[in-house]
Amino acid sequence: MPVLPLIDFMLFSGWTALLIGFVLKAIALTTSYRPSLLGLAPVDFLMIAAAALLFAIALAARTWVKTQAPTSVAIRRREETLEAWNALKSGSAPANEPEPQD
Repeated sequence: MPVLPLIDFMLFSGWTALLIGFVLKAIALTTSYRPSLLGLAPVDFLMIAAAALLFAIALAARTWVKTQAPTSVAIRRREETLEAWNALKSGSAPANEPEPQD
């Protein structure tokens, strides 16, 4: 699926932004220096991380819902039924089931 690399990228960027924000906040708490990276404060990195992680969750949920659509489920069930029927007609066990032991 072409959307999986995008989900991975969004997860990686979200966690990276969260880590950068944590490091900047730790520096701000332990010193009197108020750090910023490219003009962004720790709270800004928190918002970036939240947006990236929520977007990744939304993409993953949309992908899952698409796989559960009635037409794709019906097609998958039909193929599995035809495969099982052909296996029964030929006298062999289906591909995903082990051979019976005597």
